[in-house]
Amino acid sequence: MTGPLSGFRILDLSAVLSGPLATTSLCDQGAEVIKVEAFTGDVIRHTQSSQDGLTTLFVSSNRGKKAIAIDLKTDAGIGIIKRMVQDVDVVVQNFRPGAIERMGLGYDVLRAINPAIVYCSISGFGSKGPYVNRRVYDPIVQGLSGINFVQGGPDGPPQMIQATLADVVAAITASQSITAALLSREKTGEGQHVTVAMIDALISLTWPSAMVGNMMVDREAREPRAPYRGNDLIFKTADGYITAAAVSESEWQGLCQAVGREDWLQHERLNTPAGRTTNTRTLSELLSPIILTKSSRHWLELLDRNGVPCGRVITCAEVPDDEQIIVNELIEVLDHPIIGKIRQSRPAARFSATPAKIQGFAPRLGEHSKEILAQFGFSEDEICDLFASDIVR
Repeated sequence: MTGPLSGFRILDLSAVLSGPLATTSLCDQGAEVIKVEAFTGDVIRHTQSSQDGLTTLFVSSNRGKKAIAIDLKTDAGIGIIKRMVQDVDVVVQNFRPGAIERMGLGYDVLRAINPAIVYCSISGFGSKGPYVNRRVYDPIVQGLSGINFVQGGPDGPPQMIQATLADVVAAITASQSITAALLSREKTGEGQHVTVAMIDALISLTWPSAMVGNMMVDREAREPRAPYRGNDLIFKTADGYITAAAVSESEWQGLCQAVGREDWLQHERLNTPAGRTTNTRTLSELLSPIILTKSSRHWLELLDRNGVPCGRVITCAEVPDDEQIIVNELIEVLDHPIIGKIRQSRPAARFSATPAKIQGFAPRLGEHSKEILAQFGFSEDEICDLFASDIVR
Protein backbone atom coordinates (compact mmCIF):
# COMPACT_ATOMS: atom_id res chain seq x y z
CA MET A 1 0.00 0.00 0.00
CA THR A 2 1.27 3.47 -0.86
CA GLY A 3 0.04 6.88 0.23
CA PRO A 4 0.11 9.23 3.23
CA LEU A 5 -1.78 6.71 5.42
CA SER A 6 0.42 3.76 4.54
CA GLY A 7 1.04 1.68 7.65
CA PHE A 8 -2.35 2.32 9.27
CA ARG A 9 -4.81 -0.58 9.51
CA ILE A 10 -8.58 -0.10 9.58
CA LEU A 11 -11.26 -2.61 10.56
CA ASP A 12 -14.39 -1.71 8.60
CA LEU A 13 -17.58 -3.07 10.17
CA SER A 14 -19.79 -0.67 8.19
CA ALA A 15 -22.22 -1.32 5.37
CA VAL A 16 -24.23 0.41 2.65
CA LEU A 17 -22.60 3.75 1.81
CA SER A 18 -21.50 6.30 4.42
CA GLY A 19 -19.04 4.04 6.26
CA PRO A 20 -17.72 2.18 3.21
CA LEU A 21 -17.14 5.44 1.32
CA ALA A 22 -15.23 6.86 4.29
CA THR A 23 -12.94 3.85 4.53
CA THR A 24 -12.47 3.71 0.75
CA SER A 25 -11.13 7.26 0.87
CA LEU A 26 -8.66 6.21 3.57
CA CYS A 27 -7.76 3.11 1.57
CA ASP A 28 -7.02 5.24 -1.50
CA GLN A 29 -4.62 7.18 0.72
CA GLY A 30 -2.73 4.04 1.66
CA ALA A 31 -4.44 2.59 4.73
CA GLU A 32 -5.02 -1.16 4.83
CA VAL A 33 -8.78 -1.66 5.13
CA ILE A 34 -10.30 -4.97 6.18
CA LYS A 35 -14.01 -5.19 5.41
CA VAL A 36 -16.01 -7.44 7.72
CA GLU A 37 -19.32 -8.74 6.38
CA ALA A 38 -22.06 -11.11 7.46
CA PHE A 39 -22.55 -14.22 5.35
CA THR A 40 -25.28 -12.43 3.39
CA GLY A 41 -22.84 -9.65 2.49
CA ASP A 42 -23.23 -5.88 2.43
CA VAL A 43 -26.72 -5.09 1.13
CA ILE A 44 -25.32 -3.02 -1.74
CA ARG A 45 -23.92 -6.23 -3.20
CA HIS A 46 -27.55 -7.00 -4.04
CA THR A 47 -29.13 -3.67 -5.01
CA GLN A 48 -28.18 -4.02 -8.69
CA SER A 49 -27.53 -6.88 -11.06
CA SER A 50 -24.10 -8.25 -10.21
CA GLN A 51 -21.47 -10.89 -10.77
CA ASP A 52 -20.33 -12.53 -7.52
CA GLY A 53 -21.95 -9.68 -5.57
CA LEU A 54 -19.91 -7.05 -7.39
CA THR A 55 -22.38 -4.31 -8.27
CA THR A 56 -21.04 -1.06 -9.67
CA LEU A 57 -22.02 0.71 -6.44
CA PHE A 58 -20.20 -1.84 -4.32
CA VAL A 59 -17.13 -1.77 -6.57
CA SER A 60 -16.84 2.02 -6.28
CA SER A 61 -17.39 2.20 -2.52
CA ASN A 62 -15.19 -0.73 -1.47
CA ARG A 63 -12.23 -0.72 -3.83
CA GLY A 64 -8.83 -1.75 -2.54
CA LYS A 65 -10.14 -3.51 0.57
CA LYS A 66 -9.63 -7.02 1.85
CA ALA A 67 -12.77 -8.93 2.83
CA ILE A 68 -13.61 -11.46 5.51
CA ALA A 69 -17.04 -13.01 6.17
CA ILE A 70 -17.76 -13.68 9.86
CA ASP A 71 -20.89 -14.77 11.74
CA LEU A 72 -21.06 -11.97 14.30
CA LYS A 73 -24.12 -13.53 15.93
CA THR A 74 -21.80 -16.07 17.57
CA ASP A 75 -19.44 -15.64 20.51
CA ALA A 76 -16.66 -17.11 18.40
CA GLY A 77 -17.26 -14.52 15.68
CA ILE A 78 -17.19 -11.68 18.20
CA GLY A 79 -14.00 -13.18 19.60
CA ILE A 80 -12.34 -12.92 16.19
CA ILE A 81 -13.07 -9.19 16.05
CA LYS A 82 -11.72 -8.64 19.55
CA ARG A 83 -8.54 -10.47 18.65
CA MET A 84 -8.12 -8.41 15.48
CA VAL A 85 -8.72 -5.15 17.35
CA GLN A 86 -5.48 -5.66 19.26
CA ASP A 87 -3.58 -4.92 16.07
CA VAL A 88 -5.59 -2.26 14.22
CA ASP A 89 -5.56 1.53 14.39
CA VAL A 90 -9.15 2.33 13.49
CA VAL A 91 -12.58 0.71 13.76
CA VAL A 92 -15.49 2.10 11.73
CA GLN A 93 -19.11 1.07 12.25
CA ASN A 94 -22.50 2.40 11.21
CA PHE A 95 -24.93 0.01 12.88
CA ARG A 96 -28.12 1.51 14.29
CA PRO A 97 -27.43 3.20 17.65
CA GLY A 98 -27.13 0.64 20.44
CA ALA A 99 -26.70 -2.37 18.15
CA ILE A 100 -22.92 -2.53 18.30
CA GLU A 101 -22.99 -2.31 22.11
CA ARG A 102 -25.47 -5.21 22.29
CA MET A 103 -23.10 -7.22 20.12
CA GLY A 104 -20.33 -6.62 22.63
CA LEU A 105 -18.20 -4.51 20.30
CA GLY A 106 -18.88 -0.99 21.60
CA TYR A 107 -16.18 1.60 22.06
CA ASP A 108 -15.63 0.97 25.77
CA VAL A 109 -15.11 -2.75 25.18
CA LEU A 110 -12.66 -2.31 22.32
CA ARG A 111 -10.84 0.55 24.05
CA ALA A 112 -10.15 -1.78 26.98
CA ILE A 113 -8.49 -4.15 24.50
CA ASN A 114 -6.61 -1.44 22.60
CA PRO A 115 -6.45 1.96 24.37
CA ALA A 116 -4.97 3.62 21.28
CA ILE A 117 -7.91 2.69 19.05
CA VAL A 118 -9.66 5.38 17.00
CA TYR A 119 -13.28 4.26 16.90
CA CYS A 120 -15.65 5.97 14.47
CA SER A 121 -19.42 5.61 14.75
CA ILE A 122 -21.59 6.91 11.91
CA SER A 123 -25.35 7.21 12.37
CA GLY A 124 -28.30 9.02 10.88
CA PHE A 125 -29.25 11.27 13.78
CA GLY A 126 -26.74 10.62 16.56
CA SER A 127 -26.96 8.61 19.78
CA LYS A 128 -29.82 10.37 21.57
CA GLY A 129 -33.04 12.22 20.86
CA PRO A 130 -36.48 11.42 19.43
CA TYR A 131 -35.20 10.20 16.05
CA VAL A 132 -32.37 8.01 17.28
CA ASN A 133 -34.07 4.66 16.65
CA ARG A 134 -35.52 5.48 13.26
CA ARG A 135 -34.28 3.66 10.19
CA VAL A 136 -32.38 6.12 8.04
CA TYR A 137 -31.50 6.45 4.38
CA ASP A 138 -30.20 9.43 2.47
CA PRO A 139 -33.62 10.92 1.51
CA ILE A 140 -34.77 11.02 5.14
CA VAL A 141 -31.70 13.03 6.14
CA GLN A 142 -32.07 15.34 3.15
CA GLY A 143 -35.65 16.03 4.17
CA LEU A 144 -34.70 17.08 7.69
CA SER A 145 -31.82 19.29 6.57
CA GLY A 146 -33.88 21.93 4.75
CA ILE A 147 -31.97 21.34 1.52
CA ASN A 148 -35.03 20.01 -0.35
CA PHE A 149 -36.87 23.35 -0.05
CA VAL A 150 -33.74 25.11 -1.24
CA GLN A 151 -33.56 22.74 -4.19
CA GLY A 152 -37.23 23.26 -5.03
CA GLY A 153 -36.92 27.03 -5.07
CA PRO A 154 -39.14 29.72 -3.57
CA ASP A 155 -42.03 29.02 -5.93
CA GLY A 156 -41.93 25.26 -6.22
CA PRO A 157 -42.42 22.16 -4.08
CA PRO A 158 -39.40 20.65 -2.28
CA GLN A 159 -37.16 18.48 -4.44
CA MET A 160 -34.67 15.77 -3.58
CA ILE A 161 -31.09 16.22 -4.71
CA GLN A 162 -30.61 13.38 -7.15
CA ALA A 163 -27.47 12.05 -5.53
CA THR A 164 -26.73 10.41 -2.18
CA LEU A 165 -25.61 13.72 -0.75
CA ALA A 166 -26.10 12.95 2.95
CA ASP A 167 -24.16 9.68 2.72
CA VAL A 168 -21.30 11.24 0.79
CA VAL A 169 -21.01 14.26 3.08
CA ALA A 170 -21.05 12.00 6.15
CA ALA A 171 -18.32 9.87 4.57
CA ILE A 172 -16.11 12.88 3.83
CA THR A 173 -16.66 14.19 7.36
CA ALA A 174 -15.86 10.79 8.87
CA SER A 175 -12.69 10.23 6.85
CA GLN A 176 -11.36 13.71 7.70
CA SER A 177 -12.25 13.25 11.36
CA ILE A 178 -10.57 9.85 11.54
CA THR A 179 -7.41 11.34 10.08
CA ALA A 180 -7.56 14.18 12.60
CA ALA A 181 -7.96 11.67 15.45
CA LEU A 182 -4.95 9.72 14.19
CA LEU A 183 -2.93 12.94 14.07
CA SER A 184 -3.99 13.70 17.64
CA ARG A 185 -2.95 10.20 18.67
CA GLU A 186 0.48 10.74 17.18
CA LYS A 187 0.88 13.67 19.59
CA THR A 188 -0.82 12.27 22.71
CA GLY A 189 -0.75 8.50 22.31
CA GLU A 190 -4.46 8.50 23.11
CA GLY A 191 -7.18 7.02 20.93
CA GLN A 192 -10.74 8.33 21.02
CA HIS A 193 -14.34 7.85 19.92
CA VAL A 194 -15.34 9.89 16.85
CA THR A 195 -19.08 10.19 16.20
CA VAL A 196 -20.58 11.50 12.97
CA ALA A 197 -24.32 11.98 12.46
CA MET A 198 -25.40 12.27 8.85
CA ILE A 199 -27.80 15.09 9.69
CA ASP A 200 -25.02 17.03 11.46
CA ALA A 201 -22.66 16.60 8.52
CA LEU A 202 -25.21 17.67 5.90
CA ILE A 203 -26.48 20.74 7.77
CA SER A 204 -22.89 21.81 8.55
CA LEU A 205 -22.04 21.59 4.85
CA THR A 206 -25.04 23.53 3.58
CA TRP A 207 -25.42 26.02 6.45
CA PRO A 208 -23.29 28.90 5.07
CA SER A 209 -25.34 29.05 1.88
CA ALA A 210 -28.71 27.41 2.42
CA MET A 211 -29.46 29.01 5.78
CA VAL A 212 -28.49 32.61 5.07
CA GLY A 213 -32.06 33.73 5.71
CA ASN A 214 -32.15 32.15 9.15
CA MET A 215 -28.84 33.06 10.74
CA MET A 216 -29.89 36.31 12.42
CA VAL A 217 -31.62 35.44 15.69
CA ASP A 218 -33.38 38.79 16.09
CA ARG A 219 -34.80 38.93 12.58
CA GLU A 220 -37.82 37.20 11.14
CA ALA A 221 -36.87 33.82 9.72
CA ARG A 222 -37.19 33.28 6.00
CA GLU A 223 -37.38 30.07 4.03
CA PRO A 224 -33.94 28.47 3.49
CA ARG A 225 -32.45 29.99 0.37
CA ALA A 226 -29.10 29.74 -1.32
CA PRO A 227 -27.29 32.99 -2.26
CA TYR A 228 -28.33 32.31 -5.85
CA ARG A 229 -30.77 29.98 -7.53
CA GLY A 230 -28.72 27.39 -9.35
CA ASN A 231 -31.48 26.35 -11.76
CA ASP A 232 -31.87 29.94 -12.88
CA LEU A 233 -28.25 29.90 -14.01
CA ILE A 234 -28.66 27.03 -16.49
CA PHE A 235 -29.41 28.29 -19.98
CA LYS A 236 -30.52 26.38 -23.04
CA THR A 237 -28.51 27.20 -26.16
CA ALA A 238 -29.20 26.36 -29.78
CA ASP A 239 -27.49 22.98 -29.33
CA GLY A 240 -27.25 22.22 -25.61
CA TYR A 241 -26.94 23.84 -22.20
CA ILE A 242 -24.49 26.14 -20.45
CA THR A 243 -24.25 27.76 -17.06
CA ALA A 244 -23.04 31.29 -16.38
CA ALA A 245 -22.95 33.63 -13.40
CA ALA A 246 -21.95 37.23 -12.82
CA VAL A 247 -21.49 38.42 -9.23
CA SER A 248 -18.73 41.05 -9.23
CA GLU A 249 -19.00 44.36 -11.05
CA SER A 250 -16.44 43.37 -13.68
CA GLU A 251 -18.26 40.10 -14.36
CA TRP A 252 -21.58 41.92 -14.70
CA GLN A 253 -20.06 44.41 -17.11
CA GLY A 254 -18.57 41.54 -19.10
CA LEU A 255 -21.91 39.72 -19.29
CA CYS A 256 -23.79 42.80 -20.45
CA GLN A 257 -21.13 43.49 -23.07
CA ALA A 258 -21.11 39.86 -24.29
CA VAL A 259 -24.84 39.85 -24.97
CA GLY A 260 -24.91 43.40 -26.29
CA ARG A 261 -27.10 44.79 -23.52
CA GLU A 262 -25.07 47.50 -21.81
CA ASP A 263 -28.38 49.10 -20.83
CA TRP A 264 -28.76 46.35 -18.21
CA LEU A 265 -25.83 47.82 -16.26
CA GLN A 266 -28.26 50.15 -14.51
CA HIS A 267 -31.06 47.60 -14.07
CA GLU A 268 -32.56 48.43 -10.70
CA ARG A 269 -32.71 44.78 -9.57
CA LEU A 270 -29.35 43.69 -10.99
CA ASN A 271 -26.96 46.63 -10.57
CA THR A 272 -25.40 45.37 -7.30
CA PRO A 273 -23.82 42.04 -6.28
CA ALA A 274 -26.62 41.54 -3.73
CA GLY A 275 -29.23 42.21 -6.38
CA ARG A 276 -27.67 39.78 -8.83
CA THR A 277 -27.46 36.92 -6.31
CA THR A 278 -30.99 37.56 -5.04
CA ASN A 279 -32.76 38.12 -8.35
CA THR A 280 -31.43 35.27 -10.46
CA ARG A 281 -34.94 34.59 -11.78
CA THR A 282 -35.02 38.10 -13.25
CA LEU A 283 -31.60 37.56 -14.82
CA SER A 284 -32.70 34.23 -16.25
CA GLU A 285 -35.80 35.76 -17.85
CA LEU A 286 -33.65 38.42 -19.52
CA LEU A 287 -30.84 36.15 -20.67
CA SER A 288 -32.61 32.95 -21.72
CA PRO A 289 -34.13 34.22 -25.01
CA ILE A 290 -30.76 35.63 -26.08
CA ILE A 291 -28.69 32.57 -25.14
CA LEU A 292 -31.11 30.31 -27.02
CA THR A 293 -30.22 31.92 -30.34
CA LYS A 294 -26.66 30.61 -30.70
CA SER A 295 -24.57 27.54 -29.95
CA SER A 296 -22.97 26.63 -26.64
CA ARG A 297 -19.50 27.05 -28.11
CA HIS A 298 -20.33 30.56 -29.33
CA TRP A 299 -21.49 31.71 -25.92
CA LEU A 300 -18.76 30.00 -23.91
CA GLU A 301 -16.03 31.58 -26.01
CA LEU A 302 -17.69 35.02 -25.87
CA LEU A 303 -18.45 34.92 -22.15
CA ASP A 304 -15.00 33.67 -21.27
CA ARG A 305 -13.39 36.37 -23.38
CA ASN A 306 -15.36 38.93 -21.38
CA GLY A 307 -14.36 37.49 -18.00
CA VAL A 308 -17.70 35.85 -17.16
CA PRO A 309 -17.59 32.54 -15.25
CA CYS A 310 -19.26 29.94 -17.48
CA GLY A 311 -19.18 26.30 -18.45
CA ARG A 312 -20.89 23.48 -20.29
CA VAL A 313 -23.71 21.56 -18.63
CA ILE A 314 -23.12 17.96 -19.67
CA THR A 315 -24.54 14.52 -19.04
CA CYS A 316 -22.85 11.95 -16.83
CA ALA A 317 -21.98 9.97 -19.95
CA GLU A 318 -20.08 12.96 -21.34
CA VAL A 319 -17.97 13.54 -18.23
CA PRO A 320 -15.09 11.13 -19.08
CA ASP A 321 -14.63 12.80 -22.47
CA ASP A 322 -14.49 16.41 -21.25
CA GLU A 323 -11.15 17.95 -22.13
CA GLN A 324 -10.47 19.28 -18.62
CA ILE A 325 -11.33 15.94 -17.00
CA ILE A 326 -8.94 14.24 -19.41
CA VAL A 327 -6.12 16.68 -18.64
CA ASN A 328 -6.71 16.18 -14.90
CA GLU A 329 -6.41 12.41 -15.43
CA LEU A 330 -9.39 12.04 -13.14
CA ILE A 331 -11.01 8.97 -14.66
CA GLU A 332 -9.13 5.67 -14.69
CA VAL A 333 -10.16 2.58 -16.62
CA LEU A 334 -9.46 -0.64 -14.74
CA ASP A 335 -9.68 -4.16 -16.12
CA HIS A 336 -11.59 -5.99 -13.42
CA PRO A 337 -10.97 -9.76 -13.58
CA ILE A 338 -14.64 -10.60 -13.01
CA ILE A 339 -16.85 -7.79 -14.28
CA GLY A 340 -14.65 -6.40 -17.05
CA LYS A 341 -13.47 -2.87 -17.76
CA ILE A 342 -14.75 -0.27 -15.29
CA ARG A 343 -14.29 3.48 -14.90
CA GLN A 344 -13.29 4.88 -11.53
CA SER A 345 -12.43 8.39 -10.39
CA ARG A 346 -8.99 8.59 -8.85
CA PRO A 347 -8.52 10.02 -5.33
CA ALA A 348 -9.30 13.72 -5.66
CA ALA A 349 -6.41 15.07 -3.56
CA ARG A 350 -2.89 14.79 -4.94
CA PHE A 351 0.11 14.31 -2.61
CA SER A 352 3.53 15.25 -3.95
CA ALA A 353 5.57 13.02 -1.62
CA THR A 354 3.17 10.16 -0.81
CA PRO A 355 0.84 9.74 -3.81
CA ALA A 356 -2.62 8.35 -3.21
CA LYS A 357 -4.02 5.91 -5.74
CA ILE A 358 -6.68 3.28 -6.31
CA GLN A 359 -5.14 0.41 -4.37
CA GLY A 360 -7.00 -2.45 -6.02
CA PHE A 361 -10.38 -3.94 -6.80
CA ALA A 362 -13.36 -4.34 -4.49
CA PRO A 363 -13.33 -7.85 -2.96
CA ARG A 364 -15.78 -10.67 -3.35
CA LEU A 365 -17.57 -11.73 -0.18
CA GLY A 366 -15.04 -13.37 2.14
CA GLU A 367 -12.37 -13.34 -0.56
CA HIS A 368 -9.49 -12.88 1.89
CA SER A 369 -10.87 -14.64 4.97
CA LYS A 370 -8.04 -17.15 5.37
CA GLU A 371 -5.36 -14.59 4.53
CA ILE A 372 -6.72 -12.11 7.07
CA LEU A 373 -6.98 -14.67 9.87
CA ALA A 374 -3.39 -15.76 9.25
CA GLN A 375 -2.30 -12.12 9.20
CA PHE A 376 -3.71 -11.68 12.71
CA GLY A 377 -1.93 -14.71 14.10
CA PHE A 378 -4.57 -17.41 13.81
CA SER A 379 -2.95 -20.81 13.37
CA GLU A 380 -3.76 -23.16 10.51
CA ASP A 381 -5.67 -25.41 12.90
CA GLU A 382 -7.67 -22.49 14.28
CA ILE A 383 -8.54 -21.34 10.77
CA CYS A 384 -9.67 -24.83 9.77
CA ASP A 385 -11.83 -25.06 12.92
CA LEU A 386 -13.46 -21.68 12.22
CA PHE A 387 -14.37 -22.74 8.70
CA ALA A 388 -15.49 -26.20 9.79
CA SER A 389 -17.79 -24.73 12.44
CA ASP A 390 -19.13 -22.15 9.95
CA ILE A 391 -17.99 -19.15 11.97
CA VAL A 392 -16.04 -17.83 8.99
CA ARG A 393 -16.63 -18.30 5.28
